[in-house]
Amino acid sequence: MMTRSIKKAGLMVAFMALATMNAGAQTYLNPNAPLEERVKDALSRMTTHEKIKLLHAQSKFTSAGVPRLGIRQLNMDDGPHGVREELEWNTWNPARWTNDYIVAFPSLTCLASTWNRGLSLAYGDAVSEEFAFRGKDIMLGPGVNIQRTPLNGRAFEYMGEDPYLAGEMVVPYIQAAQRNGVACCLKHFVLNDQETDRFAVNVNVSERAMHEIYLEPFRRVVEKAHVWTIMGSYNLWNGVHCCHNDALLNGILKKGWNWDGALVSDWGGTTNTWEAVHGGLDIEMGTYTDGKTKESNFGYDQYYLGNPFEQLIEEGKVPMSVLDEKASRVLRTIFRTAMNPNKVIGSQCSEAHYDVCRQVGEEGIVLLKNEKNILPLDASKYQKILVVGENATRSLTQGGGSSELKTLRDVSPLEAFQGLYGDKIDYAQGYYSGRTIYDQVDRIDPEKQAALKAEALQKAKSADLIIFVGGLNKNHGQDCENGDRESYNLSFGQNELIAELAKIQKNTIVVIFGGNPYAMPWLNQVKALTHCWYLGSEAGTALANVLSGKVCPSGKLPVTFAQKYEDYPYVKFGAEAYPGVNKQVYYKEDIFVGYRHFTTNNVKPLFPFGYGLSYTTFAYGKPTVTQENGNMVVSVQVTNTGKVAGKEIAQIYVNAPKTGLPRAARELKGFAKTRTLRPNESETLRITIPKEDLRYYDETAHDWALTKGTYTLHVGASVNDIRGHATITLD
Repeated sequence: MMTRSIKKAGLMVAFMALATMNAGAQTYLNPNAPLEERVKDALSRMTTHEKIKLLHAQSKFTSAGVPRLGIRQLNMDDGPHGVREELEWNTWNPARWTNDYIVAFPSLTCLASTWNRGLSLAYGDAVSEEFAFRGKDIMLGPGVNIQRTPLNGRAFEYMGEDPYLAGEMVVPYIQAAQRNGVACCLKHFVLNDQETDRFAVNVNVSERAMHEIYLEPFRRVVEKAHVWTIMGSYNLWNGVHCCHNDALLNGILKKGWNWDGALVSDWGGTTNTWEAVHGGLDIEMGTYTDGKTKESNFGYDQYYLGNPFEQLIEEGKVPMSVLDEKASRVLRTIFRTAMNPNKVIGSQCSEAHYDVCRQVGEEGIVLLKNEKNILPLDASKYQKILVVGENATRSLTQGGGSSELKTLRDVSPLEAFQGLYGDKIDYAQGYYSGRTIYDQVDRIDPEKQAALKAEALQKAKSADLIIFVGGLNKNHGQDCENGDRESYNLSFGQNELIAELAKIQKNTIVVIFGGNPYAMPWLNQVKALTHCWYLGSEAGTALANVLSGKVCPSGKLPVTFAQKYEDYPYVKFGAEAYPGVNKQVYYKEDIFVGYRHFTTNNVKPLFPFGYGLSYTTFAYGKPTVTQENGNMVVSVQVTNTGKVAGKEIAQIYVNAPKTGLPRAARELKGFAKTRTLRPNESETLRITIPKEDLRYYDETAHDWALTKGTYTLHVGASVNDIRGHATITLD
């Protein structure tokens, strides 16, 4: 699948030489010394001012080291899906280097759709190698915020609506990246579930929902992956900004979860010196900016954790122990990354990385409809194939805010189709959406839009097959940082265009890119539908491989697609529940987010959580459950009963014993993906469910609790496609 990077042998030699020269005197320079001894020794040698300098930015994407002691700075960069292009030292302007082109990996919603922990490991390994090669120490990502609303402009960066799936799928990614000496900066902690009013909105959420839904993926990552850095979110919780919220950062994260990493502010997320000092913030970035565009007239030493903090120390208003605790966390990060002798050299734009990109895309694509098995595409049946849609040619690696990427090569869907089917392919753009813009929307010329539509409809009359490639993009108001979507519908007249194309040619296949669910008023008119998320540099190759049958689709939805926007649980509570009123938003649906609402309240979705079709079929044997070492182990045999090789994802949903407390009808508590099974081949999956994963949060005790009684375990191909049941009684 990939090649392993060469280790930094030269760096090891240099570190060992330093350690030899200073044997017994400078423990912090000895890479073989225990980490905590290195931290303690370095801290003892630093002045107050040097400690302060560690705690805030010195440029747009670096924080200071201690040059006098040979302690290196931290180099950070955006990019859960790839390394962002180099910017100038102190502006948001591109540096215009010619050696910072990279691989754009698929979006994290796509990774979540693979339900493949092994691919997550490969993804984290490959993307961190590119960060290491660019000299970066901290990758600002991945993100595990919950997709509470399908309008969230940043949901494509996250991993769906379920905290268990998000937490499980992101752990291998982080483990692989940090094994390479690159820190992941898990974001955005916490409740950054909308972009509307993201800098100022105060989130009101029950204690139970906070722990069971919104904190849970972060907790899993802290405990299972031991993530080295975490980024605070812009929004407020209980009236305090999350970047320096004492109850959240010190109370829950550092003390409650015993986390030893460094808390990094989001850019422009720090607002107050006293709260920054006492609220758990360790590295302050981007202050006096709007997080993306506005420039500051202030120097970096004037940051809240700069001169103002140092003055408080000198005046005795804050004890040195507070400063030492923060500086220790930053030093720990430096020794884990910038001064880690085992940090890989890495590589950039290697074929191994493109292979990982393509494989994640192939397994993340979700086949949602396939009437009369029109897919996989048998090109011999068609003389003329018309490809319609802007996303067939548009670069979807650009835009979106901080996730924008500068790629060496991108394979578009149209390019890949032409490579497969040659002269059979014709193309019509059909619509246009304007330029890639971060914080404003282009005006669309209705005459130009009408002309593009007319051209597509005219060409459709002579086509034997239509492949429509559209959906969302990374413009403001679509899938983009700093703004949410304006509608549940597809924009730019796409719904009408798809319907009219399908009237002309019944053999219409729809391919949609995007990070969110959307309305499909045309669904009954088209033969097939695939959802692609954002597939990165190998988008066209991955898509063509799935549509042609070279790859059997195996992706399944990490979110619920509702029939109509009003079916989402928060909508009935009005503007208070989203996007908020007077900078206050109330999560009135409580724990019933996504499929928890749809299954518990018998609301029929358009496509349920965990759903995805294949070119083959699978049969499930009768599941069994045993207790082993205090955990439950579910065993189920999955057999390929179709005619082509493929993979299946078995999902386990738990129904808890009835108590006086509301519980969701089904909660995802386990899953496993088979290897590629040939026709008539079987695999027995063993899925372990720790007993603690069955707990609920007791608001009276302010702690987790486990209900005694009989639990029903539903084993299925989606939350609504249950293939078998097993029960177990817990004392």
